[in-house]
Amino acid sequence: MTNTKRTYSFKPFEELEFSDDFMFKKIMHNPEICAGVIERLLKIKVARIEYPELQKEIAPYYTSKGVRLDVYVKDSDKIFDIEMQTARFDAIGKRMRYYQSMLDIDDLMKGKKYKELDESYVIFICKNSPFDDSDLSVYTFKNICLENADVELNDKSHKLIYNVSAYENEPDEELKAFLRFISSGTPSDSFTDRINALILQAKQAEANKTEYMSMNLHDYDMMEIGKEEGALEKSIEAAKLLIEKYNIPLEQACADLGISPDLLKEDIKQKTSI
Repeated sequence: MTNTKRTYSFKPFEELEFSDDFMFKKIMHNPEICAGVIERLLKIKVARIEYPELQKEIAPYYTSKGVRLDVYVKDSDKIFDIEMQTARFDAIGKRMRYYQSMLDIDDLMKGKKYKELDESYVIFICKNSPFDDSDLSVYTFKNICLENADVELNDKSHKLIYNVSAYENEPDEELKAFLRFISSGTPSDSFTDRINALILQAKQAEANKTEYMSMNLHDYDMMEIGKEEGALEKSIEAAKLLIEKYNIPLEQACADLGISPDLLKEDIKQKTSI
């Protein structure tokens, strides 16, 4: 049998959807849309938000593992981290825990005291069900006392996971329409109509296409460096890029980069359990 080298092709710009990394960040760059998403997800009123900061990187120390957030938003006393997840990952709880810790460290490094920490929300929007044997559309987690569920730690931290694949089970019509739009790309109310219109508008801008192609070339170069130099760490990071950003199955990504799936799984496990 002759082995054929697989050539990876990036998703055409014209086919990008709201859930795709580039388009999600581009549309969420609109403060009105960003506020509308938060209001539908959390059922709270957002009076005013600071301009959304896309791909905010938090790395407290030079040697520490940093985190690059998809969309980082603040209002007067709240912080929101919104992550779009197109692939299913193990240890999603530990990933959220680490993201939460980075938000707090970032807040404290600005000179705040513990009691001054902003209320924070870590939000994962998952296209695939995050848990086995459960089909809820929303999972909300807070720190409570096991001995008495009426007693809350009141640390002002919230973690929420939205299961796009279970949008039919969502009773709130606005949220249901939003999750359905992520799942199917079909708008069904004024808000998703607005998002869809902005996506179509974004696709008409040649500058966006150029930016997307440049980004893909950078990512492709990173993967090629990982393969050509044979540097294990570079190959691992390149494989993660294929999995997280382009929804490539883990086994396939490892085969493309020539690394062991078990090695990648162990690396992910170690870094999500820090």
